[in-house]
Amino acid sequence: MQGASRESLAAAWREAEELLVRPRPGAQPPEEVGTQLFSVTAILDEHPALRRALSDPAVEPGRKVSLADRLFGERIGETARRLVATVVRARWSRVRDLSDALETLGVLALLVAAERSRAVDDVEDELFRFGRIVASRPELRDALANRTLPVENKVRLVERLLAGRAHPVTVALVTQLVRHPRGRTPEEGFADFSGIVARFRQRLVARVTTAVALTDDERSRLRQALSELYGRDVHLHVEVDPRIGGGVVVQLGDEVIDGSIATILAETRQRLAS
Repeated sequence: MQGASRESLAAAWREAEELLVRPRPGAQPPEEVGTQLFSVTAILDEHPALRRALSDPAVEPGRKVSLADRLFGERIGETARRLVATVVRARWSRVRDLSDALETLGVLALLVAAERSRAVDDVEDELFRFGRIVASRPELRDALANRTLPVENKVRLVERLLAGRAHPVTVALVTQLVRHPRGRTPEEGFADFSGIVARFRQRLVARVTTAVALTDDERSRLRQALSELYGRDVHLHVEVDPRIGGGVVVQLGDEVIDGSIATILAETRQRLAS
C-alpha cells in the first residue's frame, strides 16, 4: 500500500490492537472477529460495485458507515462492526486496498487469539513450513492453485494435511488463503500472511539457508547478530540445502547476505577468468 492507504491501514491496525489486545468485558473473541472480517472481505471481493461505493472519497464517511452497517450489521459482532466502520471511514489510494485492509485486520485478530495461548511463534513457523512444502511439491501447489477444482475439496485437503499437526489459527489462515486466494499465487499468499505475522510481532523475519542444520547455539548467535545489525528483533526461518556447499545465506526482504561456499567459489572462478 502507498500514500493514504498506508496511513489508513496503520490507523486501523492501532484501533484493532486496542480493541483486541485490551478488550472490554464481554467483547467478541478475537478468533470470531477474524472469521467475520474474512467474511466481509469475501463479500466485497464478490461485489466490486459495493467495494467502490464504500471506498469512494467523494461520499461522506458517515453515509458509507451507515451503508456498511445496513449490509453487515446483523451478520457480525460489535468489535468486527467497529473495525469495518473504521476501514470504510478511511481514505484509500486504491479501491482494492479497502478489502486488503479488512483481510489484514482479520489475520491480526486471529494472531491475537494465538498470542493468548502463547502460540504465535508456532503459527509463524507452521505457516512458513507449510508454505515451503507447497512450493516444493508441484502437485500440491497445482491442486491448491487450480481454480477449476471445487474450493471445498481444497479445504478438505488442507485439513487432512494439517489436522493434529498445526495450531487451529494456522489451519484457519491457510484455509483463508485456499478459500479466498484473492488473485494471489500460494507463494504470494503465504508471503503476505507471514508479513502480517512479522508486523504483529514487531520484528523482521530472516530466511536462512544453510548446508547443514544449525545447532541451537548457532541459531541463537546468528539471531543476536542480525538483531544487532538491523536494530530490531529478528526471527529465523531456517532451511537446509546441501547445494550451497557450506556457509550461510540470509535473506531479509529484498536484501540478501550470501556467504555460501557455492557463491564464493563462483565469484572466485569469475575473477580468475577475467
